Amino acid sequence: MARALQLARRGRYTTDPNPRVGCVIVRDGQVVGSGWHRRAGEAHAERHALSEAGPRARGAIAYITLEPCCHHGRTPPCTEALLEAGVARVVCAMVDPNPLVAGKGLRSLAAAGVAVQSGLMEAEARALNPGFIKRMETGRPFVRCKLAASLDGRTAMASGESRWVTGEAARQDVQRLRAGSSAILTGVGTILVDDPRLNVRLEAAELPGMQAGEAPRQPLRVVVDSRWRTPTRARLLAPPGSTLIVGAVEDARRMAALTEAGAQVHLGSARDGQVELGALMGLLARREINEVLVESGPTLAGAVLGAGLVDELLIYLAPHLMGDAARGLFHLPGIARMAERVALEIIDVRAVGRDWRITARVGTAASTSASTPAAG
Repeated sequence: MARALQLARRGRYTTDPNPRVGCVIVRDGQVVGSGWHRRAGEAHAERHALSEAGPRARGAIAYITLEPCCHHGRTPPCTEALLEAGVARVVCAMVDPNPLVAGKGLRSLAAAGVAVQSGLMEAEARALNPGFIKRMETGRPFVRCKLAASLDGRTAMASGESRWVTGEAARQDVQRLRAGSSAILTGVGTILVDDPRLNVRLEAAELPGMQAGEAPRQPLRVVVDSRWRTPTRARLLAPPGSTLIVGAVEDARRMAALTEAGAQVHLGSARDGQVELGALMGLLARREINEVLVESGPTLAGAVLGAGLVDELLIYLAPHLMGDAARGLFHLPGIARMAERVALEIIDVRAVGRDWRITARVGTAASTSASTPAAG
């Protein structure tokens, strides 16, 4: 199973919106076949492993990081392939949270006489697919909020100048984060001040599991822009990749202009004239967005965090000080008492070049609700 998990990780940058899955076929104590899911619409991990094993799969054990599918989607059911190959036992790390599967795959195998087991290295398997699992279980994507700050917690000078807070190694690390994300979320304020591209600027050789010459998948760029202020010449409207602009106030003229400029536009649910963020996350999940990377200024970052929508924080800290007048990490109004602090659990700290990357899970947020709107 550990080997199957290693194989599944090779799909980190390619399988979206499908989960990352690995499979190893073992017979008489020897590995006779292995594979991993490379891309949605292509063969699943089980079929790659069974193809390599050939007739040696009969009577063998299949170790799979996710319950095999039992329905016709982009590809035929993997349960059928396992039965046709004559596998005697299937061990999976976790049950598939997709309601179309959700235990049915294992039950169909067991009904056909195959011994089944689940739960082996389940925690590791769940860590492989946080976005897919959360989308299937809650109808919302997994949300990471990325920020770069000085050691005194400042993200930009008072003038808005922010290039560059961190070093080249940290910025390359962010490129890999983008490449593994389904969507990048930002606010119109960031567009107006920085005019970012928010795309992946890496070669295939820099991303494990990708083939030489293959272009990296570009995440969907999503702009929270309640009043459609995004300039029609904004750099993130240009290829590569697609851009979705979500507004809160109907303005046919501006929506048409942005559509003509290459954007997708969506009039989202609104509250007090602002885009309602919980509804936005539901919209993204319906578009098969598994993992969202928030790259924004303190207003949207604070709104998403305060709404209880952030699962993980990634903060890059640079070894310098920017002073009291510089801008902070989050705009979080209303926190007046210690009991209202946003609880975090630090799960990883590591050096990235001269900077430090802190990864933290988000606990109980400030006393706001998931209906908190975003400024835009």
